[in-house]
Amino acid sequence: MFEAHLPSGIVDMLTFIVDHPVLVFLLTVFCMWVAGWFGVLYRNVQKMGDKEHSDFDVIQAATLTLLALIIGFSFSMALTRYDQRKNLEEEEANAIGTEYLRADILPAQDADRVHALLRQYTDLRVRFYETHEDDKLQEINAQTAKTQSDLWSALLPYAAAQPTPPAALMLAGMNDVINSQGYTQAAWWNRIPPGAWMLMFLIAFLANMLVGSGGRSTRMKYRFLSILPLIVGIAFMLIADIDSARHGLIRLKAQNLEALADSLRPQ
Repeated sequence: MFEAHLPSGIVDMLTFIVDHPVLVFLLTVFCMWVAGWFGVLYRNVQKMGDKEHSDFDVIQAATLTLLALIIGFSFSMALTRYDQRKNLEEEEANAIGTEYLRADILPAQDADRVHALLRQYTDLRVRFYETHEDDKLQEINAQTAKTQSDLWSALLPYAAAQPTPPAALMLAGMNDVINSQGYTQAAWWNRIPPGAWMLMFLIAFLANMLVGSGGRSTRMKYRFLSILPLIVGIAFMLIADIDSARHGLIRLKAQNLEALADSLRPQ
């Protein structure tokens, strides 16, 4: 992929920027405004006649249309990923709740242990959605992996001693719990690539240069030179905000997992 050929430092820098939507907005508005003034300087140096203006208007309209389509597609990609994360959170809560009920099949002592581990596991999954610090996230992921191992180990002796359909059902349910966590993690990693951000930014930069160099009235051009940078900045900020599952202003709330955690706590 394109971003695979970028230096790791550039990828890390781009990832940090898109993780902070307000920073995306400020950088985009400033860079697009600078691009517009580059266009103005070019216009002052290279004058265009009426015939050239006619051809230029066609190119400008096509470029702005292309920019609008790219922003629209990028917004659709980010929104699809957001919906996918919401759906997977619901599926994860359903898998944990189902396995909690199936644990009643086990002997009383084993059932109590599995119930306690599932309550602990549910709390960890809620913390996964709520935390926004990388250090805490690594700790949560380590605890989640250990709890998954403990849950699996708690079921294996019973399944080995009694290879019955109910035991197989218990193992299948635990497999769904573990798999749902993996699907969720993959969805949170699945974001708009840094290379796509770079290309989208480049097209927006060139489009603003064309807007700056294409006006016939200098006074009107100066008056409206900041409109397109603001529009592009707001659009980029919204895309980055939706695409950033952990650091944006629009954050995914683990409503189903929180409700499940409340219902599993002993009364």
